[in-house]
Amino acid sequence: MEPRNHTDVSEFLLLGLTDDPEIQSFLFCLFLSMYLVTILGNLLIILTVSSDSHLHTPMYFFLSNLSFTDICISTTTIPKMVLNIQAHNQGITYVGCLTQIGFVLVFGGYENFLLVAMAYDRYVAICQPLLYTVIMNPQLCGLLILLSLFLSIVVALLHSVMVFQLSFCKDLEIPHFFCELAQVLKLACSDTLINNIIINFVTGLFGGISLSGIIFSYTQIVSSILRMPSAEGKLKAFSTCGSHFLVVSLFYGTVFGVYLSSAVTASSRKTAVASMMYIVLPQMMNPFIYSLRNRDMKRALRKFINYLSRL
Repeated sequence: MEPRNHTDVSEFLLLGLTDDPEIQSFLFCLFLSMYLVTILGNLLIILTVSSDSHLHTPMYFFLSNLSFTDICISTTTIPKMVLNIQAHNQGITYVGCLTQIGFVLVFGGYENFLLVAMAYDRYVAICQPLLYTVIMNPQLCGLLILLSLFLSIVVALLHSVMVFQLSFCKDLEIPHFFCELAQVLKLACSDTLINNIIINFVTGLFGGISLSGIIFSYTQIVSSILRMPSAEGKLKAFSTCGSHFLVVSLFYGTVFGVYLSSAVTASSRKTAVASMMYIVLPQMMNPFIYSLRNRDMKRALRKFINYLSRL
């Protein structure tokens, strides 16, 4: 197959989840609804945290950043898919595809690091409560956010630059609803060995460190809670980190599910369906998890909604 330089590539084709017109109409309504719920839910979390002084703590500072990240991830992928279904057009420009890859990597990596920072915050709150305000000071919280964002941008730029140097074949069909890095690499005619090495190295390094940090934090948290004398203290401690644990489980569970499904099935369409679980579902569910399981958040939400109703 004749290779084409990246400068000759005008656009890729996003094949989406199905070719069936009736199912596509259903997917249009489904994804549009999920996107609106994601935007409204996460925006409500951000506004509630900003408006209530009782929530101006490290825990809710990280939560508002997580909500912002969820909005960005969803906005990077879903609107293009919905627009393509509505316009009956599968095309995405070469620049648009590389841009989408970059933003997905930035915000996906940022969410990963945010979950680690939130796990550390809960570790300090449960295991070292007397030093919590000293350790989790505004300077450290800001530094964790900046470091997370910096690492995410560096990783995304590294992968984007490596993809930019590839040559592509005539077949430019991506069996996915967004430009996923792994699927784009499969279309390259030039050697992608270095790309795959970098992907495995970066994923293993940052993914392994992040997951190890979260596991260590929760091991210490559970150990500290079990040593508490009163049942009421144990219940309160569990409630403060229960929401974050559910979010972590949802995020990493769906990510691992996608990679396991891609390993056991040769169908790219099935992998695309599985990818929907980590690129759409966690971002939509996070606001519900935090608002329904957190007493302070429910109180602040009621207060904020009552304020809006009086306007």
